[in-house]
Formats: sequence, C-alpha cells, structure tokens
Amino acid sequence: GLILGSGLGFFADDRIEVVGRLPYDKIEGFPVSTVPGHAGQFVYGTLEGKRVICMQGRFHYYEGYRMADLTLPIRLMHRIGVHTLFVTNAAGGINLDYSPGDFMMLSDHINFLGTNPLIGWQGDEGVRFPDMTEVYDGALRARIRDWAKAHSVDLKEGVYLATTGPSFETPAEIRAFAALGADAVGMSTVPEAIVARTLNMRVLGISCITNAAAGISKTELSHEDVSETADRVRPQFADLLAAGVQLA
Repeated sequence: GLILGSGLGFFADDRIEVVGRLPYDKIEGFPVSTVPGHAGQFVYGTLEGKRVICMQGRFHYYEGYRMADLTLPIRLMHRIGVHTLFVTNAAGGINLDYSPGDFMMLSDHINFLGTNPLIGWQGDEGVRFPDMTEVYDGALRARIRDWAKAHSVDLKEGVYLATTGPSFETPAEIRAFAALGADAVGMSTVPEAIVARTLNMRVLGISCITNAAAGISKTELSHEDVSETADRVRPQFADLLAAGVQLA
C-alpha cells in the first residue's frame, strides 16, 4: 500500500499498470481530499509484478477531519490484505545539510499534533497500546539504504516532525523543533504510521524535501513552491519508491 503526498500523486500514473481507480467520493462515508495536488482516489494495479494499491491524495487533520476519518484508509488497506505501507510526504528541511529536492527516509518521528489517532480506539483489530520503538521497519530501511548507495542516490535519513498546519511554521518553532532533534517538518504521515503499527503493518516513510523551513529559507513559503519542487524531482522520486516496493 502507498500513500502519495502533496505533488507526488504522479507516481500512480507514471509507474503503475493500472487495473482500476476508485474516487473517494464514491465510497459511502469516506472523506474527500480538499487540498491541491491530491487527486482524491484509490489507484490499484501492479508495479513490476507486485500488486499495489495507492492513495492518490491523502487527508490531513487541518482539513477538519477527525483522526479516525483520516486514518480510515489504513484500516481499509489492512482489511484487504495490505501488509506493508509506504508513506510519502512533502516536507520542509530543518537539517542544514538538506536542500530542496533531497529525499529523506524516516528513521523516526515526533508527534507534535497534540492528539493521537488511537484515542477512543474501539476496533477489534490491532492493539491499543502499540510499541513504537521501531515505527519504520529497520530491515526494509537497510535494504533501501543499500539500493541507494549502489545507485549513487543521495538518500538522507532522519526524524520527521508532524504539526497540524495549515499555517507553515514560524522561525522560532523551527528552532525549537531542531533542538528536539527533528530533521524535517510536515503536516501528515504520523497518524497513518501509528495506525499501521497498531495493525502490525510494516511501515516505510519517505519525505521529499520541497523547501527549507522558515528561518532557514530567506523566502516566503507557499504550497505552490512545494508542488513545483516535487514535480522537478519526479523521475528520481519514482525510481526510489519503485525500488522500495520491489525490496519490500
């Protein structure tokens, strides 16, 4: 299963042999995407022989959805047999070694959303108190790390911090996040990863660093810049994600 973040939905069209598409608004009771760069549909088919299902567009807490709503697709994927979840996102670079267009594989995350998708968890599936020592699968990360090295791909690895958005962060907030150990910041991914882990799914996270975070960047931040950077690195991102799926 794949979740394609802001500006990254092209992967489903470029690399997957599509069998079918299911728009979110055709599923009764399902949320719909309201953010530019999120097509709002499931795309399913094969990727070099492997069966895959993609979310071409995700849901965000800042869209006004409850945590249970925005993580509903993860529970749905689990029920249809998905065992490995690739979560992608567009993120702001906090680490001074990161530049727009870089890719960061998530080694860990910091939940700065002020809530947790397991609050009120009543499902029969999964555990209520999941261990979070290794959210992002270490063995899979090692294989992708080796692939990147063999193919001369400069793949960063670091900690992703999730905020609610939709406002971008202030320079003071970015300084605080850096002190906490965050390498990149965004507005998604963590809720999906938490629910996937409680369902015992393997998780792999990849951030496309689309901009330097506030205070590091000397220019104003915009959603359009995020989408433009993601579009610029389309081939490299697609190669990396496709390799990850094959290595899973």
